[in-house]
Amino acid sequence: MRTALVLALPAALVSLAAGAPPATPRHPPSLPGTIVDLTHSFDAQTIYWPTAGSFVLESVAHGVTDKGYFYAANKFCAAEHGGTHLDAPIHFSERGRASDAIPIEQLVGAGIRVDVSDKCAKNRDYRVSVADLTAWEIRNGRIPEGAILLLQTGWAARWNDRAAYLGTAKTGAEAVPELHFPGLDPEAARWLVQSRSVKAVGLDTPSIDYGQSALFESHVILFAANVPALENVAAMDALPVKNFVVAALPMKIKGGSGGPLRIAAWW
Repeated sequence: MRTALVLALPAALVSLAAGAPPATPRHPPSLPGTIVDLTHSFDAQTIYWPTAGSFVLESVAHGVTDKGYFYAANKFCAAEHGGTHLDAPIHFSERGRASDAIPIEQLVGAGIRVDVSDKCAKNRDYRVSVADLTAWEIRNGRIPEGAILLLQTGWAARWNDRAAYLGTAKTGAEAVPELHFPGLDPEAARWLVQSRSVKAVGLDTPSIDYGQSALFESHVILFAANVPALENVAAMDALPVKNFVVAALPMKIKGGSGGPLRIAAWW
């Protein structure tokens, strides 16, 4: 093997020096048959945590210049945690990774979707349990190692109604005690960390913890293990239950505790 490599290396160097193009792959990559955008757009109506400000987009230029060509540019202001976004582990773990320190390989992986919409429709404070996850495994097989787990509560359908989505139309600190939406039970978060190996956990609500949480235990448990959260994910109902790929790519903010996220799935 070593001899073959030694013989091949000079030829490769000669080819590069001569400016020869790299060899064409035998099987060029092909596009998937279906791609789903799982991201809510950012605008003035985008839902943020009640104590955070709104998304602001300000026009810098929009029109035909004195040289005759059209030019548009904007600037924006936004909190890290709002709209479809990433929670980096440092958000609730002092030693957790910041946004820019999460390996990109951790943000791309095989996706699975666990649908608990029926239970959440009956209980807006529902917490996804270990039993929900093991029931999915009975039907679909063990959660794959390195999967990106998406929890569908049905809350994305409420996105355009702030009061229905958050449980209150109020803003500021007085809104926090009135928050009502589903989340991940801390025991299920602990089970995922101790008994399974997932890259990230996403859901279609404002927080990985349910709205009435005061201690944010699921955040703490996941982030201590450097498992990030993906929040306010859209359009999960368009996904199969498994056998798809997820890419969740946030703004790469150096030292950030989170950031706006563009997330997509394909198969």
